[in-house]
Amino acid sequence: MQVPLHAQLEPSAWVRRFAHLIAPGGAVLDLACGRGRHARFLAGLGCLVDALDRDRDALATLEGVPGVRTRCVDLEATPWPFVAERFDGIVVTNYLHRPLVSVLLQALRPGGIFIYETFAVGNERFGRPSNPEFLLHPGELLQWVDGRLQVLAFEQGMIERPKPAVIQRICAVNRGVESCRLDSSG
Repeated sequence: MQVPLHAQLEPSAWVRRFAHLIAPGGAVLDLACGRGRHARFLAGLGCLVDALDRDRDALATLEGVPGVRTRCVDLEATPWPFVAERFDGIVVTNYLHRPLVSVLLQALRPGGIFIYETFAVGNERFGRPSNPEFLLHPGELLQWVDGRLQVLAFEQGMIERPKPAVIQRICAVNRGVESCRLDSSG
């Protein structure tokens, strides 16, 4: 069986860039984690990661990884499983299900870091995803957090690696930017 390209990749440069902002030892949700490239990375930083995906076989590759707890859930067909839980970090890459946005933002603790990166309108010329339902509109991530979180960084446009694509990505904090530790040294 050939391993899909996304399973071979290192953690996203966007996630690597901002992961240090998550509270040391913090609880992190890696939503639609696939085979867990970000869950492994975050657990390696000392985070306690809930890795959630609907693909049981993909989640099985995370079995036994210290600091990672897996949950097999199809969030597009079942209720939110983390009703009482709050996270110090939420990481989502290459996944879009708009009905979850409000729930995700509510699940972020004060001081929590929201790292999101996925495909945007224009990506259809490069292949999948091409369905508009799975592509962000210009500035959509900014609209999601407006009035709720403080934006630390936002980008939208074309990338060449790991494959040509049109993406949007954001890192935001659930408090004022003046209280967010930006350096990685402490």
